[in-house]
Amino acid sequence: MLETGVTVPSFTIPTDTGSFSIAENAGKNVVVFFFPRADTGGCTKESVAFSALKDEFEAANCAVIGISKDTAAKQAKFRAKHGLTVELGADDESDICEQFGVWVEKSMYGKSYMGIQRATFLIGTDGKIAAVWPKVKVPGHAEEVLETLRGL
Repeated sequence: MLETGVTVPSFTIPTDTGSFSIAENAGKNVVVFFFPRADTGGCTKESVAFSALKDEFEAANCAVIGISKDTAAKQAKFRAKHGLTVELGADDESDICEQFGVWVEKSMYGKSYMGIQRATFLIGTDGKIAAVWPKVKVPGHAEEVLETLRGL
């Protein structure tokens, strides 16, 4: 998993509304939150929470994108169903997930499988990771990220 102080690899990812690029957001802070699957319990709560605070993130010169392996079409349905306002990236091939180190082996009921570890990265205006939240617990998380951003 990428750590604090590391320069974020440049990436462009398809979204449900077009694309999102780190380069196009140069000079801004960027929150990248990875979630396992669109339209599931925790993922919905997390995306709704970041959407509710989108104006406050923007006021702090910060773009916000949530990324999962869902297709752009599935992300569009997710956005429409829950009124989401943050960008939703479609990492179908796990390329970005692998770059950030969140595509990991998981286990459930004794079976191993690959999946996304819920994690959030706050990237500073210098393009370096300012804070990392591995293994995120959803309640209060978006607010904690916003507080950290305001402290930069």
